Amino acid sequence: MFARSISRRWFINTVGAVLVILVVFVSALSFMVQSSTYNGIESTLRGRMDELLNWLSSRSLDYQTSEFTAVTRDYIETFQDKAKMEIMALNRNGRVFITSTGFEPDYEQPMPDYHIALASPDGSGKWVGELNTGEKVMAITRVVRNENGSLVGSVRYMVSMERADQQTLTIVVFLAIAALFIMLLLTLSGVYFIRSILVPVRQVSQSARKIAQGDFEVRIEKARDDEIGQLCDTINDMAGELGAAERMKNEFISSVSHELRTPLTAIKGWAETLRGGADPATEEKGMDVIIRESERLSGLVEELLDFSRLQNGRMQLLRERMDILAELDEAVYLFTERARTEGKELKYEENISLAPVYGDRDRLKQVFVNIIDNALKYTGEGGSVTVSSELTGEQVKVIIADTGCGIPEEHLANVKKKFYKANQLVRGSGIGLAVADEIVAMHEGTLELESTEGKGTTVTISIPLCKT
Repeated sequence: MFARSISRRWFINTVGAVLVILVVFVSALSFMVQSSTYNGIESTLRGRMDELLNWLSSRSLDYQTSEFTAVTRDYIETFQDKAKMEIMALNRNGRVFITSTGFEPDYEQPMPDYHIALASPDGSGKWVGELNTGEKVMAITRVVRNENGSLVGSVRYMVSMERADQQTLTIVVFLAIAALFIMLLLTLSGVYFIRSILVPVRQVSQSARKIAQGDFEVRIEKARDDEIGQLCDTINDMAGELGAAERMKNEFISSVSHELRTPLTAIKGWAETLRGGADPATEEKGMDVIIRESERLSGLVEELLDFSRLQNGRMQLLRERMDILAELDEAVYLFTERARTEGKELKYEENISLAPVYGDRDRLKQVFVNIIDNALKYTGEGGSVTVSSELTGEQVKVIIADTGCGIPEEHLANVKKKFYKANQLVRGSGIGLAVADEIVAMHEGTLELESTEGKGTTVTISIPLCKT
């Protein structure tokens, strides 16, 4: 699991990169410290070498071998920094004849710097290496020649590098410890940060899996008010919305099942009655019921098909220049007899001055039919439904107002959503208003609702005028 995790990628990308940077930095800084230390020691040795050569020059020597030997011996014997460095004098044969240590010179010790100085144009040579005893030293040799260029002797300064290397090592260890501390701090802070992300992400993943399996009651506990917290809020809101949608879907299925079963039961019952023989009056009544319930069943099926077309984006409008008043007249006429039979008043305030619109005749008529049907369903006996129209600016408005039960304020914002029914006691599938709203939107219009519970509902449909 770790091989594919965010932690592994973070460890490789961040900790690995920082580790490489720190190693390079510590190595470079260690090299710089060592170089600086070695250069400082070399500069000191060369300064002492120049000091000795200047002292020799001040003695007005003619650089005879005997004089060089006497003068250098005198200088070395009185040398003040014997504890810090060793100074030795060599004759012209390269043999040490005196050292500042006071001990017999070790003629077996290597002196590469002397040979370098002999071959160097400026008569100087440097060597850093180990003596036969294993001690690391730095040695600088300067050869001395007379006016004729003949070798008179050499002077050699040598200092132990053990202390310098020890100091350099101390600095390197300190830098390494500092780098390890930085790595530890980075790792701990990184682990804390990654855990603060991974733990909620795992919770989100587990909750999303439960939601995918149909458990819409699951909720994620928000630990912090950051991006992860916002994601938790979003997942929780999504679960709530899905839960509400699932409930509405189940209610829709139940409602549609009931809507389908009712006319089918009536049709089947009257068909069985008529098959057994009946008098003309009963036969006529039964045929009327069968025809009416068949039309109701056909309308419900057509409504479902329209909703399916809208959901899949397959509904096509046959738009043309049309008289919207004619379609409104027909829609009102369809419900005139029903309103009278149910003891309700259907008022129609006809407006003959409406301008033409560019739309689909059948679909706009379907919208008017759906809205008037809803208004009559939610209006009790003795109530009224008023249909009117007006021309406002560049739009035609159709207003359908009823004196029914109205829509509670908490349901008003959702009644145009698919499957939503504010009143479960009234028959209907719960998708008629959603289909009507989609059709109006396809005509670049709007469908607005205003309602007061217990007083009634007003639906305003606005359709743009034909521009040509």
